Amino acid sequence: MFLQTPQEMAQAAAKRFRELRLAKKVTIKRLSEDSGVPYSTIRRFESSGEIAFVALVKLASVLNEDAQIDELFSRKIPQSIEEVLRENRR
Repeated sequence: MFLQTPQEMAQAAAKRFRELRLAKKVTIKRLSEDSGVPYSTIRRFESSGEIAFVALVKLASVLNEDAQIDELFSRKIPQSIEEVLRENRR
């Protein structure tokens, strides 16, 4: 398993966010206007990985990535003993 520091994880997430934003052809200015998150906050996030969680939720919502946030910290509840056993083997 590849371990990263919290800062490395944040920067990697910010890089993926930027790539997603660009793939959707959304400018920082437009994202700022639509989300209410300041332009400077988005720039800082994309360059450093630092952002307030509520601001990140707003950005994800504008990019129609609400499901990504909704899945954060969610755990799948096993539906059978077989699933429990299969998970324990990993």
